[in-house]
Amino acid sequence: MQISAKADYAVRALVELAADRGRPMTCEGIASAQDIPFRFLKSVFRDLRQAGLVRSQRGCEGGYWLGRDAATISVAEVVAAVDGDLLTVRGERPATLRYPGPARGVAALWSEVAAAAEARLRGTSIAALAAPPTAGESRDMASAEESRRLTGVGEDRRLTGAGKSRDLTAVGGEDGAGRDTAAAVLPA
Repeated sequence: MQISAKADYAVRALVELAADRGRPMTCEGIASAQDIPFRFLKSVFRDLRQAGLVRSQRGCEGGYWLGRDAATISVAEVVAAVDGDLLTVRGERPATLRYPGPARGVAALWSEVAAAAEARLRGTSIAALAAPPTAGESRDMASAEESRRLTGVGEDRRLTGAGKSRDLTAVGGEDGAGRDTAAAVLPA
């Protein structure tokens, strides 16, 4: 799976806006603060404005504000505003896929993955991402704990879809940069 640069930039820009609600922020200021190419960010803001996620004001006192409260904007909404569907397989929604023979279960797997990703992104608000970590907790720790809670790292779970159940085990660890990771593993 891959998150587009456009989706990544859109989420980061909205988190930047949510963190500084006292004044409008310019596209240049956000681009600089988040190390995002300015021209690319302008096109991202056009999509965000059309979706109602940001509002803008021209002039020397102008800039961008969130279009509504950050707690009501989910990451899924942001991704959909700039990219469309959250997950596609060769440009098709997983629910519409039909494979013949023994590959029939692959379509169900893609649907399960799409549902899990959508649930995670719908359950994460821009406000939650912009909130400073609580006392004694780093942002990475907060993200890892939330990921463990949602994925049940270390617990066995069952996913169901297309009339079939699948056992899965959630596993976790650290990547090479010391960040916590979590993944669901389906048995062969």
